[in-house]
Amino acid sequence: MAPLADLYQLSMAYGHWRAGRHRVPAAAELFFRRGPFGGNLALAAGLAQSLGSLRAFRFSAADIAYLRSVLPSTTEDAFFDYLATLDTSEVTVSAVPEGSVVFAKVPFLQVKGPLLVVQLLESTLLCLLSYASLVATNAARFRLLAGPDVKLIEMGLRRAQGPDGALSASKYSYIGGFDYTSSILAGKLYGIPVRGTIAHSFIMSFSSLQEVQPRELTPVAGGAAVDLPSLAEVWLQKGLLDTYCVKRSGLPNFCAVALALHQLGYQAIGLRLDSGDLAQQSKEIRQALRACGTHFQVPWFERIPIAVSNDISEQSLEDFRCQGNEIDMIGVGTHLVTCPLQPALGCVYKLVEVNGSPCLKLTEDEEKMTIPGAKTIYRLYDAAGHPFMDLMALEKEPSPQAGQELVVRVLGQLAEASKVVASMVQPLHHTYLRAGQVCEALPSLPEVRKHAQLSLSLLSPAHRQLQQPQPYPVAMTERLHQLLTELREARQ
Repeated sequence: MAPLADLYQLSMAYGHWRAGRHRVPAAAELFFRRGPFGGNLALAAGLAQSLGSLRAFRFSAADIAYLRSVLPSTTEDAFFDYLATLDTSEVTVSAVPEGSVVFAKVPFLQVKGPLLVVQLLESTLLCLLSYASLVATNAARFRLLAGPDVKLIEMGLRRAQGPDGALSASKYSYIGGFDYTSSILAGKLYGIPVRGTIAHSFIMSFSSLQEVQPRELTPVAGGAAVDLPSLAEVWLQKGLLDTYCVKRSGLPNFCAVALALHQLGYQAIGLRLDSGDLAQQSKEIRQALRACGTHFQVPWFERIPIAVSNDISEQSLEDFRCQGNEIDMIGVGTHLVTCPLQPALGCVYKLVEVNGSPCLKLTEDEEKMTIPGAKTIYRLYDAAGHPFMDLMALEKEPSPQAGQELVVRVLGQLAEASKVVASMVQPLHHTYLRAGQVCEALPSLPEVRKHAQLSLSLLSPAHRQLQQPQPYPVAMTERLHQLLTELREARQ
């Protein structure tokens, strides 16, 4: 597969090749600088797709011919010959497991290999990981707001940024905690459960009950088929329904059809609201369903699922919670797949080591300064089992141990050292690609989804809350801080 790269990466690759540095060993790290949506955390997603892309990394003859047409005419033929030999057979990738909670400034993927190849992979990995992680995070926020029991349907196909964006949104919102997708292609490709309702146009296409065909339904217990519309009209005329209706048409008609179905041994699967005060309507409808079920002695009637849609946002879910509601299922489209509150995660991909020497990007904007050296990342847990700090250490440092007093420097407070003791220490990165081949079994999509929910549940409520969360500390070891200080002084 042709590499997903920007032109400037080919220009840099040519520079490395001309300088004879193209095979120098290098390491790069991928991370984001600020927590998305005004929160602390993100869910890392897109790893499986990224690894698949790296395994397929090649320049075909057609790719080389195209590059000859866009690179300067002075580019040497030998460079194109070299590109034709490139693959990822010397590349190693380590990363957090897909679906893991990650925090700002903490690398959640590291790439090692020849300098030229490591640089060429930048746009590929940023493209495949950034949106995936953003939409998974957005979905996780909806899940946290909705609570564990409400079913969430991703319904963003018609609103997404093209078919690729739609499929990615379906896949990664499922990882983030959604239960279903309305997209049959996403269901087919990824095995995500598919759910849906009907559009207004279906109802509008009928002008009378006479147009409903076929009309007859055979009872579950067998016997002669029954004219269902006529039976529903009989139930509609029983009168009680008008006493409890929210609207003078929709709810009575629904109840009449549901009672007719019940008489034949079937159960209605639910109703949908998509306009007006959804929370208040859900409460009124639930009251009507309970009364109807009690009056006609239909026990399951009060448990009929109520689904809602209509430009649902985070604020909508906040309003539902404040008002109280009887909603069982929520369909979310635009505000899920387009991430309007955070259009991009802002991931960056930075060199941290070249030829065994740590790299440092110095800038007047301290937020954009990089942390040098290939690193190992640890998550520190307290006695209650909650993570309380992520710690970056140089790869050559000994691993921190549970119960050991650690001297650390918290980002944003580097002038002062702090001491912490962890009840448990977890290395975050796993090696997934070695010598161009996936070397650790990748979990299924449902397994990644389960891991994401577990990762979120381990956070303390103060770190997990969506509005004004308690800042989650990210720190470096004293040895890494010393290296950073030395490099900064040497460059000034």
